[in-house]
Order: sequence, then C-alpha cells, then structure tokens
Amino acid sequence: MKYRKMGKTGLKVSEICLGTMQFRWLIPEADSYKVLDAFSEGGGNFIDTADIYSCWAAGLKGGESETIIGSWMASRKNRRQIVLATKAMGRMWEGPNGEGLSRAHLIQACEDSLRRLQTDHIDLYQSHWDDRTTPLEETLQAYATLIKQGKVRYAGASNYDAGRWGEVLAVGKALGAAEYHCFQPYYNLVDREGFEKDHLDLCKRYGVGVIPYSPLAGGFLTSKYKKGAALPKGERAKGTKERFFHERGWRIHAGLAKLAKKRGKSIGQMALAWLLAHDWMTAPIAGGNTPQQIRENLAASDIILSAKEKEALDTLSKKD
Repeated sequence: MKYRKMGKTGLKVSEICLGTMQFRWLIPEADSYKVLDAFSEGGGNFIDTADIYSCWAAGLKGGESETIIGSWMASRKNRRQIVLATKAMGRMWEGPNGEGLSRAHLIQACEDSLRRLQTDHIDLYQSHWDDRTTPLEETLQAYATLIKQGKVRYAGASNYDAGRWGEVLAVGKALGAAEYHCFQPYYNLVDREGFEKDHLDLCKRYGVGVIPYSPLAGGFLTSKYKKGAALPKGERAKGTKERFFHERGWRIHAGLAKLAKKRGKSIGQMALAWLLAHDWMTAPIAGGNTPQQIRENLAASDIILSAKEKEALDTLSKKD
C-alpha cells in the first residue's frame, strides 16, 4: 500500500480510503468487522463514514456505521494507526437544530460522533453537504473551536456546488481560523464533467485534497455488471441501472474491460488506477461487502498506468 499527503497538509493516508456506508445496511456487524480487518491488514489506514449512515434503511436511525467502527477500533486497539474521517450535517435528532452546519449542531454532532466512535478526536471532520441557512463564517469558526479543543484535526467538505465551494475556500483563507483541507466529490470514469469543470481548479489552487466517492460508479465499473445480462441481486442494482446503463456507460465499461484483461487486472482495479494516476488525487473512497472485494480494491494501489493507457481512458470517458 502506498500513502499520499492529504492536499497541502502533512497528513499521510492510504491511497485507497474505505467507505463504510454498507455497515448494518447491506452487511451485518460481524461481516463489517471482517471488512475492516481486511482493509487494515492490507495496509489501509484511511476510513470514511458519516453520522447519518444508514438512517434510510428500515430499522436503522443513523450512527450505526460509526458505532461499528468505534467498537472495532476498541477491540483491535489500533486507533493510532487509523486516519478517521466522518461527516455531519444531516438530521440526527429532533428539533430545529437537529440538522445543519450551525455552531450548535456541529459541536453537539461532534460530541455524539466521538462517543459512538469511542475516541477523543476525529482526524477529518467534514460538512456532508452545504447548509445555506448558516453563514459560512459560523461553520468554519465552529470547526476552529473543535480543532482548538483537540477534538478535530482537520476540516473538510463534500457536495458543495461550484459557486459555494469557491466562496467557502476564500472565506476560510481570509479567516485563517479553519479551512477545508479536503473535498469529497462524486467522481468516476463515467461521471467526470461536474467535478472537473466546477471544482478541480479550485482544489488545485487552494491545495485541497480530493477523496471522491462512488469511484466504481455504484459497482457498475466492475465485472458485476454485464451488458444484456440479468441484474445482480441487491438493493442498489436498480439505481445503478438507471444511472449508468446507457450507450456511453457500456462503451466505457467495454474499453475498461479490454484494458483490464490485457493487464491481468480486474475492471474495478483499473478504474481505481485511473483515478490514482492523477497527481492531484488523494484517495478514492471504495467500499466493499467482503474481505475479497477489499483486498482487490487495495491492490489497485500497486497499478501504475502508462501515459498511453491513461490517455486512452481519458479519451474513452470524455463526455460526448
């Protein structure tokens, strides 16, 4: 496993970040432990979660993923070896301050996450999405307070639109109290345009690390899906079909499969390797339901695309 610095910070993280949305939603707690063990044993140290995971699932209310990670770290006694990232913004309790990026919500949400995670600090605390009802200055100053208290090491964000992303970066630099050092966009070979057009230049200009989610396009960029074949079982397959089963998507899938076969790698590994071929990339966030899937994802860190291979994938995935 190779490690990269997160943007302009000195924090070193594994090139593959483990996504944990699936815990208690798609896989039970015991299998979550197996996934976490495989990730750690393979050299992974960067784990991403959120307080709301997985409140949308029947019988769950949010906080389940954090609770599992906290129990796992306590049982393995490995907190110092983990770079722990979580997120806040979504509704976690009743009342007008039960959601958002206000100082009131962030301070309490952080305390709740620390309790579930069984730790005294969060390495990367992120705004899950924008809150236009709260001044940007208030949100950043709340992060500054948490950092000063030692409860948070770095602040980051996800899912800001282009205009607000530029604004919050400028505000953070001007305040000098707390800045977003990391951005978590939706980004993969099939869906490149939004991030590259609206956010990438700003991330480069401000030295912000990039940790994209859905790097395998919801599993579409793996051998799990085949054109003309029946949909695999699972809750997410229908959404993947609606989003990616189109002419351009299958063209990218076929080209990626051809390159993967030539290199003796999996389709997913080559999709991750393309992301890692960008010098501004920190670590794609890849989940997995089994240790085998985790080990396969981690192996992408060892794949170095040639300039010709990267150019071929760039051309293949360019928007029509």
